[in-house]
Amino acid sequence: MKKQPQQHSSRGCQEPRPHVAPSAGGGPGQGGAWRRRRPLSLLPFLSLRDYGFCMAALLLFCLGSLFFQLNGGPPHFLLDLRHYLGNSTYLDDHGPPPRKVLPFPSQVVYNRVGKCGSRTVVLLLRILSERHGFNLVTSDIHNKTRLTKNEQTELIKNISTAEQPYLFTRHVHFLNFSRFGGEQPVYINIIRDPVNRFLSNYFFRRFGDWRGEQNHMIRTPSMRQEERYLDINVCILENYPECSNPRLFYIIPYFCGQHPRCREPGEWALERAKLNVNENFLLVGILEELEDVLLLLERFLPHYFKDVLSIYKNPEHRKLGNLTVTVKKTIPSPEAIQILYQRMRYEYEFYYYVKEQFHLLKRKFGLKSHSSEPPPKPEFFIPSPLETEEPIDDEEQDDEKWLEDIYKR
Repeated sequence: MKKQPQQHSSRGCQEPRPHVAPSAGGGPGQGGAWRRRRPLSLLPFLSLRDYGFCMAALLLFCLGSLFFQLNGGPPHFLLDLRHYLGNSTYLDDHGPPPRKVLPFPSQVVYNRVGKCGSRTVVLLLRILSERHGFNLVTSDIHNKTRLTKNEQTELIKNISTAEQPYLFTRHVHFLNFSRFGGEQPVYINIIRDPVNRFLSNYFFRRFGDWRGEQNHMIRTPSMRQEERYLDINVCILENYPECSNPRLFYIIPYFCGQHPRCREPGEWALERAKLNVNENFLLVGILEELEDVLLLLERFLPHYFKDVLSIYKNPEHRKLGNLTVTVKKTIPSPEAIQILYQRMRYEYEFYYYVKEQFHLLKRKFGLKSHSSEPPPKPEFFIPSPLETEEPIDDEEQDDEKWLEDIYKR
């Protein structure tokens, strides 16, 4: 008999082979089935369906890239992704990047009062903007100081989106940026003695300045001859509209603002103007002390007004500045001037208040005031509140054109 246990023991030591289904190409030993599986052995965890999905995704990506090339640019989500990966920080991921914060006031508004040296100051600003690189923003509208709510919104939007640092200048009554959701800028301004301002405006509308005199220019061509040569005393004493309220109520609305009551001569407009001076104006200067005004502006806003005083004192600039002096001015009689004082009571109260604040500021910085004591105030007649008409600002209409002509010389 053969010894069967030895064979069984040897087979018991062998590991069982995996079951392989028969195929037409032969068994495993012949290599048929194994050769068909070999490409899949590189990524054994993917099925044929997975491979199909990958190929479809690749095809879509290629088609998308082609579409991108044909349309000339990346879609917005790719730009956003690039910004996120390349430039953003954690705080930026939750909103637009913050605006650059400059280490000095970067938003300044000079809502210049008519016939208070504004053309001289704007000419200086044009020189300074080129020298110091700030953005001087002007307006093509020169004779509209009172705005509707929509006009205020649009103007504030245009000013706020200007490239910073900017200085915006225009004849316009005070604008409250914060009321319309904007950032409140720094305000500056200059005023002068109200009667002198009125007289300068009165004769300028009729006869212009030395530049027009030299070129034989006729100021306000549409003005009738009898109006042009109307005696100033007759205008005041006979209470012509141009020489009486509400048209004389001119300076305060530039500081009171756009509220309808700011156009009514009275305590309400006066007190609101004072409040805005204290809360929103960095400096309100006095034209009679212009050199000190420029010196303080240079100290407060050096990035805008550095070297302004030396430019102003330059003989060449002085020569240009003298061309802005109004011609053919005459002084009214004492009686007419006294009537003007009475009609401009609130204007003078505001002027003296600003003048006092300006002198306090000068003393704080060690500047001496070279001004005489103001004349005694008469017992003013308080007029009934009247809403002012839109002022005749013909003297402001050609300011920018005149400055452009001077600047190009």
